[in-house]
Amino acid sequence: MRIKSNIAIILFLIGYGSFFLYSVSQEKTDSKSTISDVSGLMPVKVKRVVKGNEEKSFINTVKEANEKDLKVSIAGKMHSQGGHTYYEDAVVMDTTGYNEILKIDPEKKIVRVQSGATWDDIQQAINPYGLSIKVMQSQNIFTIGGSLSVNVHGRDIRNGSLIETVKSFRLLKPDGEVITVSRTENGEYFPLVIGGYGLFGMILDVEIELTNDELYQMRTKQMDYKDYPSYFKKNVKGNKNVRMHLARISTSPDSFLKDMYVTDYELAEKQEDLKNYNELKSDRGTWLTKPLLGLSRDFDWGKEMFWKLQNKYFEKKDGSYVSRNNSMRSESEFLEYKDEENTDILQEYFVPVDEFSSYIEDLRGILSEEEFNLVNITIRYVGHNEDAVLSFAKDDMFALVLLINQGIAEEDKKQTQKVVRKMIGVTLEHGGSYYLPYYSYPTKEQMKLAYPRTEEFFSMKRKLDPEERFVNMFYEEYGK
Repeated sequence: MRIKSNIAIILFLIGYGSFFLYSVSQEKTDSKSTISDVSGLMPVKVKRVVKGNEEKSFINTVKEANEKDLKVSIAGKMHSQGGHTYYEDAVVMDTTGYNEILKIDPEKKIVRVQSGATWDDIQQAINPYGLSIKVMQSQNIFTIGGSLSVNVHGRDIRNGSLIETVKSFRLLKPDGEVITVSRTENGEYFPLVIGGYGLFGMILDVEIELTNDELYQMRTKQMDYKDYPSYFKKNVKGNKNVRMHLARISTSPDSFLKDMYVTDYELAEKQEDLKNYNELKSDRGTWLTKPLLGLSRDFDWGKEMFWKLQNKYFEKKDGSYVSRNNSMRSESEFLEYKDEENTDILQEYFVPVDEFSSYIEDLRGILSEEEFNLVNITIRYVGHNEDAVLSFAKDDMFALVLLINQGIAEEDKKQTQKVVRKMIGVTLEHGGSYYLPYYSYPTKEQMKLAYPRTEEFFSMKRKLDPEERFVNMFYEEYGK
């Protein structure tokens, strides 16, 4: 097992991993070109990319696709890693210019926004009103449409999956018609489109519930992995003043998948002090963190150094204050990575809270036997929610987000596939599931076991889109 690390991951860990959804968007052109996510593992030649900032342009594109029998894919920031935003010889609709904040209702705490807007766009708009987002990734660079399409979750332990906060949205259907979708209006679309990976049409705009911005005091604590579930249930979930939570488990050789420490975001006593902390922060220090993260991919001593430095860093953060909005604004630029021989990929596994300790032991057993460059793991919590047909939270779950560095040669992909399938197998044995926005290493059978309504999902896709107008590489791999 090749283990490496580095201090740069300190800020990487603070960010949601999106961890969750990590890739970079490619330069988009209006002529036929090859595109892929930053992993470079799935390059595909598309017919063209259509950029639009008006609803009409997307409607016309879909109508043209019907007339000429073309396939259509939807792309935002393109941070998924399994071909979810493109398809061979398809027309790709680029939504990033379709990014207006349409309405803010401070009294009802609701925002309506176009799907190409980012979470940062929303934060900039609502922060002056003292409002905050309920559910999003810890990083704010992703588009709203993309986040809805993968049904994201974050570090807020009181609000689980993004679907819980959606009031309604407008959908451009495969036949070119625009409809309003909510739990009561055109309701059959609601649990399919959210977490539906762009296969049922394009989300045009969405109405999302907000909450109040708050002042938190950060609390950090070190512990052994065996103590984590009981600590979480008693001191985090059981403490109503703890609003957010993030844990880290060591990937250092000396304490591999054993030592942990957690960060709890507890409601501060003096909320009136929020005014001293609510100015939105931006990325800083990228010039240092990017090269340090690069070193962690190449040297085993990097992880050991990182774990020690990380401990010191978070010890200093203990007792410090942060606004809710700023706790959702982690660095992102230093995550971007390009190399001719290797790349970064993500995996995310969900396991029931009570299964955590035994699961970690089994996971350690697998990884200790394999040549596998696991760079980092962060852990979050997501409460049980099965509103989406493809729901990953079939129990109260811990979500482990793994950052992996792998070679891009075919033999490297085969090795990663072998290990990933083993890890997913263990996850399933413990009653868990895995996240779908990543590379297509899992088998079709593993998807069906993790997502029992898989056949229903793809059956409804063909019913509501009989011409299979909206497609992507994920659908090609698992849906046909």
